[in-house]
Amino acid sequence: MIRDRLFLLRPGFEDPAYPGQLFYCWHCALIEGVLASFPTLAESLDVERIAWPKPRQAVIALVSAENQSLPLLVLADGTTSPHQTGSHQGRAFIADKDAILAALSERHDFPDPHP
Repeated sequence: MIRDRLFLLRPGFEDPAYPGQLFYCWHCALIEGVLASFPTLAESLDVERIAWPKPRQAVIALVSAENQSLPLLVLADGTTSPHQTGSHQGRAFIADKDAILAALSERHDFPDPHP
């Protein structure tokens, strides 16, 4: 892996606990809005939109089954961030929406959110 990789949930998923309803992850939707607002900056990272059900194999392969909550920013190999929330086998990741937004500013030149 050469670039940061952002995992988001594809919107319009079903949760068996709520039959007949469709959902979106509002944390992912917030980040999707930021990406859409700055498409040129968004090209600097790899974005993967995955299905809601677990296990999420693409995430597990990078950061283990214990770290498959989304949104998730997996940092490029060999890099770290003051915003990282964890690491797995030497690979740093960020599993908090606010920390992901801060990392997008720090690592990819996105503007900062207004306080």
